[in-house]
Amino acid sequence: MWDAQGHKYLDFLGGYAVANVGRNHPTVTGALIDLLGTDHPSMVQFETPLFSGLLAEELKRRIGRGLEYVFFTNSGTEGIEAAIKFAKCATGRAGIVFASKAFHGLSSGSLSLNGDECFRDGFAPFLPGCRMVPFNDLPALEKELAPGDVAAFVVEPIQGKGVNIPSSGFLQESARLCHQRGSLLVIDEVQTGIGRTGSFLALDHEAGVDADIIVLAKALSGGHVPVGAVLTKAAVWDEVFSSMERAIVHSSTFHQGSLAMVAGLASLRALDEDNLVANAGRMGRLLMDGLLAMKPKFEFMHDVRGRGLMIGIKFGPPRSLGLRTAWSLIHAMDDNLFPQAVVLPLMDDHRIITQVAGHHLDVIKLIPPLCIDESDVRWFLTAFEDVMRKLHQFPGPVWEVLKKLGKHAVTKRPREPVTN
Repeated sequence: MWDAQGHKYLDFLGGYAVANVGRNHPTVTGALIDLLGTDHPSMVQFETPLFSGLLAEELKRRIGRGLEYVFFTNSGTEGIEAAIKFAKCATGRAGIVFASKAFHGLSSGSLSLNGDECFRDGFAPFLPGCRMVPFNDLPALEKELAPGDVAAFVVEPIQGKGVNIPSSGFLQESARLCHQRGSLLVIDEVQTGIGRTGSFLALDHEAGVDADIIVLAKALSGGHVPVGAVLTKAAVWDEVFSSMERAIVHSSTFHQGSLAMVAGLASLRALDEDNLVANAGRMGRLLMDGLLAMKPKFEFMHDVRGRGLMIGIKFGPPRSLGLRTAWSLIHAMDDNLFPQAVVLPLMDDHRIITQVAGHHLDVIKLIPPLCIDESDVRWFLTAFEDVMRKLHQFPGPVWEVLKKLGKHAVTKRPREPVTN
């Protein structure tokens, strides 16, 4: 991206993983322009829309797994809302289990499955029957499923908040435990899907996972028109839409809009034309290798984890006394503050856009468009090493900025109760 002065920026945030094919991809913009030029009558309603049928067919072809039906939504959180309703209807149960640190959206139902109290504060009460288990903890999941009142376990194959990757076999065994107790397994691929991890789904990295519902969104939009998709098994679909009377028991005015469907089709085509899934794998390996090579040199770097172009860099307490004192000081002021010492200079000094991976996490996340090349990787690695080198100088200008930020962070405005 470029600003008004012509300065070039490297985007390693990708619109929260929306811009997988990049921005303004000619295949996507061209398809949308072509559609607008046809005067096509979108959203007639009570029709059988051609473009939604084509997109559903294409998604089913790529995903398989016995998921025979597709319900389109306008966003990821709407997809999770649909999955909650579908699971309750298909099982006749009210309970939903979710993981700690989970993020599935911010509408009321999906917020009930949010593992971060910072997002939940002030919005209770939540859906009854929603229960949290530690991420990647099979015994805890088995215990929650045991009473037989759980409609579904909803989980991300890689958690967006923190870039937490489950142990090998966790998802497969989760499916087995769910089905043993008559529950469904819902996989949230809203951020991890559409090539992000070097495969079409992050779920593809683990063989034999028998998912009942998979939710997609974000990158399916091509960065232009919001669109999500909920893929389900026939047994689930047939319980929800069991008669003519229930034909629109779950629906949305815009959920099969032609612009959204064409954006989805064009995004998948662009993904193939530019070989972006394979590129995500290659560029992800280059980034991981470069970051891991730096790790022994910098005390603050504790872990580098990820798949494809979804990477988390975790920071932790250093060994040396001076740096450890600085670490403790900053965390005493605000435990959200330290990652800003990386994010801010990456932007200010190197024009690279990144993000902190979540509340109360010393992790930054890299989710760039899948079209980055080796020069972009070198740009980031060179910049990141410079930021690390300066961060390990204490006292120094970075620490002065953090102190100023910390003074603002500890002054929080109390929320006033609403009165009539």
